[in-house]
Amino acid sequence: MSRSAAVKMSGLLMRQLRGEFSPRGGIVQIRHWSNMSTSSKTKEEQKTHQPPHTVADATNDDGDKAKKIVSYWGVDPPKISKEDGTPWKWNSFRPWETYSADISIDVKKHHLPTNFMDKFAYWTVQSLKYPTYLFFQRRHMCHAMLLETVAAVPGMVGGMLLHCKSLRRFEHSGGWIKALLEEAENERMHLMTFIELSNPKWYERALVFAVQGVFVNAYFLAYLASPKLAHRIVGYLEEEAVNSYTEFLIDIEKGLFENSPAPAIAIDYWRLPADATLKDVVTVIRADEAHHRDLNHFASDIQCQGHELKDYPAPIGYH
Repeated sequence: MSRSAAVKMSGLLMRQLRGEFSPRGGIVQIRHWSNMSTSSKTKEEQKTHQPPHTVADATNDDGDKAKKIVSYWGVDPPKISKEDGTPWKWNSFRPWETYSADISIDVKKHHLPTNFMDKFAYWTVQSLKYPTYLFFQRRHMCHAMLLETVAAVPGMVGGMLLHCKSLRRFEHSGGWIKALLEEAENERMHLMTFIELSNPKWYERALVFAVQGVFVNAYFLAYLASPKLAHRIVGYLEEEAVNSYTEFLIDIEKGLFENSPAPAIAIDYWRLPADATLKDVVTVIRADEAHHRDLNHFASDIQCQGHELKDYPAPIGYH
């Protein structure tokens, strides 16, 4: 084909394209139409594949509205109300987890150390008791907060190790995993109650860091070596907690410590009356510690008599 013929052919093709695609705007209109087509197609694909979004209202433990959480997972917090229909303000526990403490429990019970293991556990706790008494003296609130940061550790460590043992051996735990985790959570709620009444100083927070770091690792190793010894140590530790809260109550009754109104979290958690005071709170916390004392001494007795915890049903919900 000659050059002149090729030019004529290209001119004919261009006229045909102008007539089909751009009666008003020339070749630029073709590119614009192509871009518009691709853009609309992309938007359609995005609409098709975009996951549905839900907006969840969140509240903190002070009952205030928190920032809204935008998520497409569909996990919305349930709207929970009290028996009187008012909204439930606590995220850390639910109404069905509350209870009325059994304050009729004997707070003077003591396990007499008869063998080497019992004596070792008893004197270990005694050696740890005196430095804390010298440090805190009559500052009961600060003493209680430190005590709860330690007392909440054994249940969590023991429950975790029993959980791993259950998985490793393909066997049930007899409910002891849940019982020990309940104990840890209950001790943590004691701490959450006390921080509503007092704010620890910086050196007390530093002391908690140090004590918790040592105690978590020490108790972990003790439970691995001898669970019955570990439970006996906790039993004696809880005995001292009962004694400590008894002294707290005596000072409140003597007027040496202000009997302030109970915080709202305590009223809801222990189902206390609306006019409850600090004395009522300390009384129910002491009852909790007495129950933890019994549970851990019982767990140690089971193993000292040659049995395993899984052979005896755990006292779940023992308050």
